[in-house]
Amino acid sequence: MRILGIETSCDETGVAIYDEEKGLVANQLYTQIALHADYGGVVPELASRDHIRKTTPLIKAALEEANLTSVDIDGIAYTAGPGLIGALLVGSTIARALAYAWNKPALGVHHMEGHLLAAMLEEDHPDFPFIALLVSGGHTQIVRVDAVGQYEILGESIDDAAGEAFDKTAKLLGIDYPGGAELSRLATFGNTERFHFPRPMTDRTGLDFSFSGLKTFAANTIGKIIAEKGSVTEQDRCDVARAFQDAVVATMVIKCRRALKQTGLKRLVIAGGVSANQSLRAGLENLMKEFRGRVFYPQPQFCTDNGAMIAYVGFLRLKHGESASLAIQVKPRWAMTELSPI
Repeated sequence: MRILGIETSCDETGVAIYDEEKGLVANQLYTQIALHADYGGVVPELASRDHIRKTTPLIKAALEEANLTSVDIDGIAYTAGPGLIGALLVGSTIARALAYAWNKPALGVHHMEGHLLAAMLEEDHPDFPFIALLVSGGHTQIVRVDAVGQYEILGESIDDAAGEAFDKTAKLLGIDYPGGAELSRLATFGNTERFHFPRPMTDRTGLDFSFSGLKTFAANTIGKIIAEKGSVTEQDRCDVARAFQDAVVATMVIKCRRALKQTGLKRLVIAGGVSANQSLRAGLENLMKEFRGRVFYPQPQFCTDNGAMIAYVGFLRLKHGESASLAIQVKPRWAMTELSPI
């Protein structure tokens, strides 16, 4: 069984083909970072228009990469939500049109389920059940995963997600969008002793997250530096970046420790764009040594939005017999707990 996957939820156009016997046989990705950089964030209308331009050429490129034709494709999976409604509509419309033209089944996939199961694309992947820390764009969640479709949300962000906080704090430091990766680079040169940022919501029970206060704390810290010195030096930027990143990582480690103790599980998966952060990976690796367990994560190319994770989830669900009508339906907001188990 070979599934074509299409991802257009935000500012990356991803197309991939997953083969039941060979695994991933094609993976094409186009990022819109340069398009949105001048605006300091994603412009939904521009994102949608760029998906229109890029999706079909990437589908052709994926088929060529895999040395396949439409006849060889057994089904089509596409991101149906959550995400930007215009961007979602582009991918879903193209997928549904191809499904009709090629006489193939098509299925809308949950974007976060794609991230959640991206680690399964690796040869060394976790067995069920496990705890997952999802840190992707506007989502930060801790999820108990007992099987595909059997998800329990143990905690989630109540305001800014970690990725949003990274980008907003980076902007305060004068870093161009998207600034999360550059903030992490600056943090490697920061003085760990100079500033101490709070670990939000760790002084109370529960597994929910709140990162908007950290952004405000960073803004106030930068304001104090300017008031004292008149400007912010490169070292100041590095020190603020380090304090911010340390606070985010420490908060996530504390919450994951609680989740592991609460569930008794010894397998942890981290996924989503922020999961590529080396400081976070190191913190969670050390945490799992305490529990004599293991942490799993996708390759960096599968941490950010991509078509491979959509093709894989589509394969699992289409093989299980799931199908959908030709009606084009997308869900900008969509809880993972609404998904059916397989």
